[in-house]
Amino acid sequence: MGPLSFFAPAKINLYLHITGRRDDGYHLLDSLVGFADIGDSITITPSDQFSLTIDGPFADAFTTADMDASPQSGNLIARAAWALARATRRDNPGASIHLSKNLPLASGIGGASSDAAATIRGLCQLWGIAPDADFIAPLALSLGADVPVCLRGSATFMRGIGDVVTPAPAIPSGMGIVLVNPLVACPTPSVFRTYTTNQSPFTAAPHGDPQWGNSDDFIATLRAARNDLTSAATATVPAIQTILDQLSATDGCALARLSGSGATCFGLFPSTSAAERAAATLKTRHTGWWAESGNIV
Repeated sequence: MGPLSFFAPAKINLYLHITGRRDDGYHLLDSLVGFADIGDSITITPSDQFSLTIDGPFADAFTTADMDASPQSGNLIARAAWALARATRRDNPGASIHLSKNLPLASGIGGASSDAAATIRGLCQLWGIAPDADFIAPLALSLGADVPVCLRGSATFMRGIGDVVTPAPAIPSGMGIVLVNPLVACPTPSVFRTYTTNQSPFTAAPHGDPQWGNSDDFIATLRAARNDLTSAATATVPAIQTILDQLSATDGCALARLSGSGATCFGLFPSTSAAERAAATLKTRHTGWWAESGNIV
């Protein structure tokens, strides 16, 4: 079998409410997640031994520890590969995995989690394992709260600590999205510490499992919700507020919001072409920012 290629899309928290906190410190959430056709790519080639290589615009951000292909690696791709190998009683993952890293690191769009999910999907295909086998979901959750939803790769309601995932209605087709990041790391633990220290109130998404029939309904649904981590993330990376202001001011932007714990923000547009124009404008005005446009599903 030759190389297999898999896309690892950016995960977008279209809204994110923090609904409580467990005794073990994990926060509970209620979020609607979508995925952009902007992301990383994974190539898996059968091999006697396991190896991991990385290239792409953000490859230089990885440390030596991130390149470790051992079971103790800090890289989520390696950890996913070894976890699946152990679960299926293999001596090693038996694959050469190459990551093309196109998404900024620590950017609130689930890049590492999506990479891990793509690795799981890829190795399941390579080894002839059903991707919905009973052991896959708990294995994914053991790797991180965002990995289960990234395995789905389509509009999803995510609750609990990320372990309760249910299908959401399809996002209206044709909508464009712009992702913008100031290329400043916004570590999730730091954001949650700020959120907790400020004793921010727990909230609930006001509409349960919403339905939408068109893009106007969809935007109205999102406007009735919010991202509860915005203030904490902005305190961590002040440039987030500038990005939100700039996105909101671009022609055709229907909604601008922080994704996850940041620092990536997104803007939703009525068409891909409108999103492309907005991204081009932002790139011209802010050469130090990362900005990409695409579709959302």
